[in-house]
Amino acid sequence: MTDPKSQSRGRAGASLRPHGTGRVAAPGQLQAGHVAVSSPESGGVALAELARRHGLTPSAQRPAVLAYIRQLWRRRHFIMAFATARNIAMYTEAKLGQLWQILTPLLNAGVYFLIFGVLLHINRGIPNYLAFLVTGVFVFNFTQRVFISTSSVITNSLPLIRALQFPRASLPLAYVMIELQQMLLSMVVLTVIVLGTGEPITWYWLLAIPALLLQTAFNVGMALRVARLGSQVNDFSQLLPFLMRTWLYVSGVLFSIGTLSIRTHRWVIVLLQLNPAALYITLVRNAILASQRLSQPGSKPHNAALCHVWNTLGHADGAQVQYQYDSAYCHPYINPAYLWPVGIGWAVLAVVVGFFFFWRAETRYGRG
Repeated sequence: MTDPKSQSRGRAGASLRPHGTGRVAAPGQLQAGHVAVSSPESGGVALAELARRHGLTPSAQRPAVLAYIRQLWRRRHFIMAFATARNIAMYTEAKLGQLWQILTPLLNAGVYFLIFGVLLHINRGIPNYLAFLVTGVFVFNFTQRVFISTSSVITNSLPLIRALQFPRASLPLAYVMIELQQMLLSMVVLTVIVLGTGEPITWYWLLAIPALLLQTAFNVGMALRVARLGSQVNDFSQLLPFLMRTWLYVSGVLFSIGTLSIRTHRWVIVLLQLNPAALYITLVRNAILASQRLSQPGSKPHNAALCHVWNTLGHADGAQVQYQYDSAYCHPYINPAYLWPVGIGWAVLAVVVGFFFFWRAETRYGRG
């Protein structure tokens, strides 16, 4: 006699096999159109059809681009709340608390001013070097912190990624918002310093808003790229601080790229000025520092005699301020009118490339 339990198991197994085959569907997969549900409530409807009716999709499937963007948009409130909470909790154990968000870039600027402005005299030929330096440090610090914090965001968030289903790009975006909030606090301090050095408030200050928005868009795109690289290459986050320090030294944070006197290899200076970090620093400086707008090479018609005066007297120790502004009569390496279009191009390119680069690996994050 045949065991009734074995007959029951046989019938149940047969109901899960695709018709015409002797194979059961692989776990976690839905065979389109043929696998019947063994439960009486399903009425023999195929699993794929039943899932389609109820809007169910495989959890490991990468969503389409537009669907992924919609998912990110629906989580915008979570991203902002997460960033705010992390900012508040970041310095809770320190006695000075949130003041460290302002003190850190201030201390960095103070060290750089002591070494490069007082000891090495790199400030020669640059009017109002203190405001020039602090602006460069604060703006570059925004990009630098985004790179470092997002390089390990995936590996540090593995428990969250493995426990919940959400678009993984929410994490690097949240960390960019964390750094943006800190940058806004730094801008308040920067405003006080700039005004204290004698810079006037003009309508040009409004241009700092689109300049920082372009830098934020660029940081978003690069954060997505860095986050994926950091999740795949464990040593990347260890190498990144050295790369960022090198980037700082070639981005005009401590000196003016446009007034370098390199007679040969002119293309080197052009590349330095097209560097996105240097570009956004220049846009912000030109917006809030009248001394930089008025001394920028190319801001006035070329005058060989006055340019020569700047080259000889503007760089001298104790040079009069009037000689430092004669750099405006020198030929520019890049037309100042091209800075904004190039800045927009960098931001768009970074966002597009960074988004697709991160999205293509969406299903691989959290696998360890």
